[in-house]
Amino acid sequence: MKIAFIGLGAMGYPIAGHLAKKYETLVWNRTFEKALAHAREFASKAVDLADVAQADMVFTCLPTSLEVDEMARRLLPYLRPGMLWVDHTSGEPEMAKKTARMLQEKGVSYLDACLSGGVAGAIQARATVMAGGSAEDFARARPVMEAFAAKIVHVGPLGSGHAVKAVNNALLAVNLWALSEGMLALVQQGVDARLALEVINASSGRSNVSENLFGQRVLTRQFPNTFALGLLAKDMGICVRVLEAAGTPAPMLKQVREFFEIAKREVGSADVDHTAVAKLLERWSGVEIK
Repeated sequence: MKIAFIGLGAMGYPIAGHLAKKYETLVWNRTFEKALAHAREFASKAVDLADVAQADMVFTCLPTSLEVDEMARRLLPYLRPGMLWVDHTSGEPEMAKKTARMLQEKGVSYLDACLSGGVAGAIQARATVMAGGSAEDFARARPVMEAFAAKIVHVGPLGSGHAVKAVNNALLAVNLWALSEGMLALVQQGVDARLALEVINASSGRSNVSENLFGQRVLTRQFPNTFALGLLAKDMGICVRVLEAAGTPAPMLKQVREFFEIAKREVGSADVDHTAVAKLLERWSGVEIK
């Protein structure tokens, strides 16, 4: 089997590397030097975009669904019936359905297969995949995704993977904002932030944010940029559209989306790490979490 991978960002680069260890893997990136570097490191093959169509299975890992749709349109003249397109972008359910319909006209199947687990999970081949699409396409893609994922779940029909990822990231945002507010109040009252976090992580308030992000990024003051604030704000917007399409009540998630839109403007750059919202709240309160 021949695999193609488009989008060698923070997640895509190591994932394509895992694929290259098991399959003949073609790689393409807008910055072509990155594809060449990947080929040197993992023995993949950097190719022109049109050559991606040589593959049996095409993977994309791009910032937005619009860019995935653009790639599909550019590749459409070269695609062959029977190919499978697996999209790891954290994207829009409705745009995914539109792209899938276009690809289907050429006999190409599509899965929206969003990733979770962060850069560390991608590097360690322990990513989580939530996939939307047909059971047949999922069964075809699953053995390939096992090269880089420890948890692979078929969550529903086309668009479901994007929807689950958007809600998942919205919960990340809620936990991050709420913990930042709570920790600021505790520090202001003289509580040691590390001890407070130790108690929280042994109690009912613990979360991935408290266990894996806050201590490593906020308390260390390092804020390594692995997941941009702007991308989390984008995912919050997708979540709100999912909520609106469902017609279910969601006052909290909609409010937190507004918080992150404000944060994106207030911090001065959408490219900072998402945990930088803690620094924004520190600036508003005049207190540093330490």
